[in-house]
Amino acid sequence: MGIDDLTFDERGLIPCVVQQYDTGEVLMVAWMNAESLELTRTTGTTWFWSRSRQELWNKGLTSGNIQTVRELYYDCDGDTLLVKVDAAGPACHTGATSCFYREIPLSGSSDDL
Repeated sequence: MGIDDLTFDERGLIPCVVQQYDTGEVLMVAWMNAESLELTRTTGTTWFWSRSRQELWNKGLTSGNIQTVRELYYDCDGDTLLVKVDAAGPACHTGATSCFYREIPLSGSSDDL
């Protein structure tokens, strides 16, 4: 894989889906730039670009919830990454295992919004 095979947006970013490698659970979605992708590849832990702080961040560096990279993929269009990890703890800043813990009810259900 070459970085030239990837399509970054106008800000130099590409979305990255993070998945627990052994269960398939989607843990989070974050943004990478070329530098964070290279750091992820070389260090074996996930690095992302924080759009709010405008800086690189190594997931789990301060919380201890390091994500050890097992596999790294890109999609057929080259515009989205998938990183399969072994997560040492919760992925979400709320303490939830996954950032995807809130459900939107489907139309017709008794729990409509």
